[in-house]
This record gives sequence, C-alpha cells and structure tokens, in this order.
Amino acid sequence: MANKRLFGTFGVRRIANEVLNPEFASRLAACYGTLVQGTVAIGGDTRTSTPMLKHAITAGLLSSGCDVIDLGILPTPAIQYAVRTYYDGGIIVTASHNPPKYNGLKFVDEFGIGTPDNMELKIEELYFDKEPKRAKWNEMGKYCINESIIDEYIEETLKRVDVDAIKNANLKVVVDCGSGAGSFTAPYILRKLGCEVTTLNCQADGFFPGRNPEPIEPNLTELINTVKILNADLGLAHDGDADRTICIDNKGNFVLGDKTFSLVEKQMLKENNGGIIVTTVATSTAIYDIAKQYNGKVITTAVGDLLVARKLKEENGLFGGEENGGLIFPNFVYGRDAAMTVAKILEIIAKEKKSLYELVKELPKYYSEKMKIECPDNKKSEIMKSIVKEIKETTNYKIDTTDGVKILKEDGWIIIRPSGTEPIFRCFAESDSQKKSTEMTEWGISLIKKYLK
Repeated sequence: MANKRLFGTFGVRRIANEVLNPEFASRLAACYGTLVQGTVAIGGDTRTSTPMLKHAITAGLLSSGCDVIDLGILPTPAIQYAVRTYYDGGIIVTASHNPPKYNGLKFVDEFGIGTPDNMELKIEELYFDKEPKRAKWNEMGKYCINESIIDEYIEETLKRVDVDAIKNANLKVVVDCGSGAGSFTAPYILRKLGCEVTTLNCQADGFFPGRNPEPIEPNLTELINTVKILNADLGLAHDGDADRTICIDNKGNFVLGDKTFSLVEKQMLKENNGGIIVTTVATSTAIYDIAKQYNGKVITTAVGDLLVARKLKEENGLFGGEENGGLIFPNFVYGRDAAMTVAKILEIIAKEKKSLYELVKELPKYYSEKMKIECPDNKKSEIMKSIVKEIKETTNYKIDTTDGVKILKEDGWIIIRPSGTEPIFRCFAESDSQKKSTEMTEWGISLIKKYLK
C-alpha cells in the first residue's frame, strides 16, 4: 500500500495554525466532501483552535456541495453516534489527548468509523495531485445547527444499562474531565445515574489549566487525592475528546486500561453467554483468559481503535477495545466511548455489590512495563526488519508481525512497534512478575538501540 502523506493512525494531527491552518483544513475538508457528496456532521473538542477549524471545514464542505450539520462542542463518540444514526459522514475537530497547542481532524465514514486507508489515499491524491470538486453557486451545500445530539447521546447511554440498580447503589464518584469535551456529558450522566458527584476540571477550557489532557497517572494526582479524601467509590478521568476513561479505585489506585477492559469484557460475555471480542496485538493475556472462561473468542488487529471498530463490524463482534482505556460497544458507537464505559463500570459495581478494588483483584494477574525511545521516521522500517531477522536467526520464539513485532516467550510476551503518530518506538511487555516484564522491555529497547546506530 502507498505511504500516506498526511493521515496518521486516525486522522490528521498537527500544531494548530502552523500546518493546520484554515486554508489547509478547508482544502482537506473539500477533498473529503468530494468523495462523500452527502450530509456531513461536524463537531469538536474544547481546544482554542476548534472554532477556527470548524469554520474552515464548514467552508470546504459547503464548497464541495455537501450539506453541513454542526453539532457543536461534544465528545468524539457522540459525533460518531450521530453520523452512524443520521448522516453520510463526519469530521471531528480534536487532537484527543495531545497538548493544547495541537489540534486535528478525524474523518469518519457513514458508520461513524474512522475512514479506511483507500479513502484516505484518495483524499490525499485530491489534495496534492488533483483538485477537489467545487460546486456551482446554485449547487452549494446548506448549513444548519443540531444542538440536540448531546442530550440524545446521554439518553441512549442510559438506555443501555440498569439505571435503577446504579441509583440504588448510591455511589460517590469524582470525575475529572480535564476541561475537555466530557465536561458537557460526564457530570450529567453521573447525576442521572443517581451518583453523588464531585467534579474536577469540568469547565470547558482549551488552555487545559487543571491538567494535561492525557489521562496518565502523573497527570491525575489531584483526582487520586480527592478520591482518597472524600472516601469515594470511584474516580474517573477523560481525555480531551472523551473517548477514553481511566478509573481510580476506591483506595486511590490508578487502574490500568487493560484491567477496565477485562472487567467489562467479563461482564459482557456473562450477559450474552459468550461472543466475539476484538482487541489489538498489544493487549493483555488476561483478555484471552477471560474469553476462555466465559465462552468468548478473541480476534486481534494491529494497533488503532478504528481497526478494532472495523473488525467488530465485519465480525459482528460483541465488544472490543485497547489497553489504554478505550472501550468499544459496537451496538451503540463504532469507536471508543467514555460515557458508555463509565455507565457499564458503575453497573458492574452496583450489580456485583463489590468495590472496584475487589473487582480488579479478582481478574487474572499479569505485570506489564511500557517504555519508548526516539527514532527518526525514516529509520523505522529498516530497524524493524533487522530485529525480526535477528529474532528468527538467534531464537526459536514465536513471532507475530501484525503490527511491529510481538515476540512470544514461555513466561510472557513483548511487542516492539514504531508509533504511527510520533518519531518514536514503543516497547511493551507483559509477564508473570514485574521484574521479568521490566527486563523484557529493556531487552526490546536494547534491540532498537543496536540498530539505531
């Protein structure tokens, strides 16, 4: 397949108003509109550059003859839900968990799934080598606003869980939306579920004054402390566009995304007497253990939530996601969905009558380590080839090259893969002890260094 010139793993992300300026965004939107030729929904997160980019993509889409429905500032999954239900395509203005100076355009198809590779290559071809369609003055698209999607998304989320069971559990929850798009949904959903809610950083602000939008442990000290001080049942954190949820348990522990995945997977398989689970090659062995126990079948893809979403649709899967707290409920949204994740976790706590700490303790136990190392993009494929060659020639380990290289050892596994969005390699290992997983990750980094020279 040809190399992409603009698109990363999901859409186009750049520093706002440098490459990602109004002219760039407008032309790119016109190229997308040329292919869609229908009604396109747009929306975005709370970044300072979002209004500018929304105006630019609106102009581009209208000029290509598409009608534009502006959904406002709202979570990415709410836009994906709207497109799947009502429209022919969508453009989401967001840079998800990136720092405030970034923004991005996520393009989705009529199912609300990130656009497939062949469509992205066609968009790039129109952008660089050809011209997008420009409609005549009397054939331009129409523009209108739909402000009702947020409420509908909240109601649809509540329809999919046992609201009464959650209300009866009287849970005390602290939610940190990081001043992102979740500010418009998360506190309201929690209140409608009868929780006692304390909010942190739930005022929309594109400068992200409270914390960096990526919900990793070092950014969540305020949330962790608040959960402990208030003796809350649960702490929740969202990224900038509210498609991911990270949980803090009732003792103030940061719960890794793969634990959340395992917990919800177990519940979904129990409720449905089994089903197909789709995840990436970088996900925990626990996912397979639970599938075995509850009549599930695991299918893996390369890393990227839109690849998981597309496979869920193809295979009529029950549930899917990634190890970073991005869970996908395909009967609702073909994409990572923080609101549904929160509702489901509250339902599990309420129905099992156990704390999140107890529920996580019951899951299969593995230890993981993640590291990364800088590497110029132009050296990535050469380094990958050299590592694969060395493993094949010097060991008898099984390897999986779905995405980077996953090396399967008897006591665990390690995956070495080049990032699709940054000039880095990521190394991620899992084993039956912390010491082993750290050693395996260090070994992976040393292999990269060896060929980086």
